[in-house]
Amino acid sequence: MATFALDELRVYRMAEDLADLSWELVAGWEPFAKDTVGKQLVRAADSVGAAITESYGRASPTDHQRFVRTARGSLYEVRHFLRRADKRGLIGQDTKKPIQALLSELLPALNAYLRSLGESGS
Repeated sequence: MATFALDELRVYRMAEDLADLSWELVAGWEPFAKDTVGKQLVRAADSVGAAITESYGRASPTDHQRFVRTARGSLYEVRHFLRRADKRGLIGQDTKKPIQALLSELLPALNAYLRSLGESGS
């Protein structure tokens, strides 16, 4: 596959890592958990990177910023579904730590990326 321009953007690579970790996590769940919390978790995680990608293709700075804010909203949605999965005993401690570490880096990175586009990020 050809090199993708966004591959150089750290926040995008982190979003891809989150999507991959989420997929790996949910793949082993039983059908009911996978069909409810799992699908929503994976979709939200995939949406973070997809929104960053869509923002990158926008010509106007306002549109670019709007899609990065959408990515941030999707990241909060991921956090919500991870909390639900944890509360329901679907996530083990060994799985939780790497995802939490990535989330703790990705949110500030997304906010910094948004600020670099001329938005306060709040």
